[in-house]
Amino acid sequence: MAQTVIVADSVAMRPDARAWFQHRTTSATSLAELDLDALLRAKRRAGHRVSVVLPARNEEATVGRLVTELREHWMQRRPLIDELLVVDSDSTDGTAAVARAAGADVVATTEVLPDHGTRPGKGEALWKSLAATTGDLVVFLDADLIGDVTHYVPGLLGPLLVDPQVQYVKGCYTRPLEIDGRSEPAGGGRVTELTARPLLNALWPELAGFVQPLGGEYAGRRSALERVPFVSAYGVEVGLLIDLLGLGGLSSLAQVDLGVRRHTPQSQEALGAMAGQVVSTVLARAECGRPGHRRLEASGLLTQFRHDGTGFVPRSSAVAVDERPPMVTVPEYLSVRAGLVG
Repeated sequence: MAQTVIVADSVAMRPDARAWFQHRTTSATSLAELDLDALLRAKRRAGHRVSVVLPARNEEATVGRLVTELREHWMQRRPLIDELLVVDSDSTDGTAAVARAAGADVVATTEVLPDHGTRPGKGEALWKSLAATTGDLVVFLDADLIGDVTHYVPGLLGPLLVDPQVQYVKGCYTRPLEIDGRSEPAGGGRVTELTARPLLNALWPELAGFVQPLGGEYAGRRSALERVPFVSAYGVEVGLLIDLLGLGGLSSLAQVDLGVRRHTPQSQEALGAMAGQVVSTVLARAECGRPGHRRLEASGLLTQFRHDGTGFVPRSSAVAVDERPPMVTVPEYLSVRAGLVG
């Protein structure tokens, strides 16, 4: 007999998660909602330097327009951005050339900290960007964003500029899903809803107030980002969220509603691999309830299936956690930072 699950709408969030959601969520869905002059004054008064980083792999179709708009709005019209860097992660198209022509500084992951080698994945580009930038405030944006996102940078910087207690800001948004010419207003974020959110609510319920825990747009203080590890692949966002919670507590985290986010959709198979990496990252940070608090470990392997017309064909891929250490433990980084301070 099938079991019926009844979900009660009246069930409340955990008190700490609800209080955080109410007091640490702001809105910046358009430039009209932002006091740009106040943000610039706050930046100048505190002497902040802002670096914006776009990790990119085969994004020549979108990265040029994004760089052009960021430069025009936040470097030429209003000096909110001091440094705009595209980190090219093994692209096989013209991503680097397009980004450079649009006015961004461009580095390849292989060129940064070369003695440490290079690894595939978005998290590697983000980790190495800390060694390739100089700002004390760092904003990360995905390079495949579509549409008007000019408000993203000031929106993400806002909480950092006005509240010294905030160390890390996540963007949240609705995510339309467009497939075969059809659009669902909020159909995106499938890995979030089917994988990340249930796991976080179960293991770190204080994080239940985050709308987009896997969102690719966020900003943080270098002093916090350099003290946590970076997962090399798609588990980087959930890893940062959990580790920064442990570093500074819930009150050091904030989120901002950025309105709508559009980007290139992924295939179901690709989403499955992403979900596998998220699960591995979460389990690597979870502890079982047994004496000694032994760490949970995932198998590190995800098997998916395709049908070739005659039968199912298994295909396995690695989803094990591969992470870089906190940047403050890297001697070359510390040497460069000491030279900048000196």
